[in-house]
Amino acid sequence: MQVLAVVVGVILVVVWAMEVFFSRHPRLYFMFLIKPSDYDAVRLWRICIAYYNLTTAAALFIGAYLLETSYPDAGQALIIFTACQHIFLAVVMVVVQPKLWLNSVMEAVPNLILLAVAATT
Repeated sequence: MQVLAVVVGVILVVVWAMEVFFSRHPRLYFMFLIKPSDYDAVRLWRICIAYYNLTTAAALFIGAYLLETSYPDAGQALIIFTACQHIFLAVVMVVVQPKLWLNSVMEAVPNLILLAVAATT
């Protein structure tokens, strides 16, 4: 569970970087669905979501660290809560914007695996 939590955290840091620095790149249009005419209008949304992902990654890293301390239950709780949160948000994303189904899959699947691993430990 610890390694997987770090892997998911790293993925979230990469997504943060894409949202903050590369969201206007044409190759990433499929991921964000932001038209050039809307860049400024969605800037606040994009930045808030990016930093949400970064802080969620931090929670996963802290949870993974706590698993090896005298607070493993706290670490497991952080990891499980974070995984559940992202699964829930993946469902919300696909319901609100079905065109983002691939994003929803990419958000949910690693966290579903993380939950499955947590359930067996």
